[in-house]
Amino acid sequence: MSLFMPTGTILLIDDEPLLRQAVARTLELEGYTVIQVPDAHRGLEALREHSDDIGVILSDVKLPDGRGLDLLPRYKALAPLAEVVLMTAFGTIADGVRAMKLGAFDYLTKGDADEQLVVVVDRAAEQARLRRRVASLEKKVGEQYSFDSMIGKALSLEQAKKMA
Repeated sequence: MSLFMPTGTILLIDDEPLLRQAVARTLELEGYTVIQVPDAHRGLEALREHSDDIGVILSDVKLPDGRGLDLLPRYKALAPLAEVVLMTAFGTIADGVRAMKLGAFDYLTKGDADEQLVVVVDRAAEQARLRRRVASLEKKVGEQYSFDSMIGKALSLEQAKKMA
């Protein structure tokens, strides 16, 4: 167990109930909230519903209704600030490379030690927190320096705003 208790929400998509429950329990013991779903359809549904809360998407590569590699762009489109970690029982180097090129944070083989899973999820969650913080700061800076934040009603100021 880490020295600090991470927080955050993880979407866990896996069709194997026993494995899904074991992974969820491990992550919950580390302080995470875990939303569990058994297939891609429900995973995408959960993303639509909770995209602002989910920091890490932990998805099996082989699901009954889709492949994690093919779903990766959809995950990223629905939750652009979340990190995606793909898991597989039969990983290949080619699939791992493809996953990383498509934007996956990491690509894990199922059955690896819980410690490795926790380390990868901790790193992914921290990266997601940093992305959210940067997005929030960019929004604040954008609002602070927008034309709407200018004070004054002078004709020259209004003309300058229109020109810009």
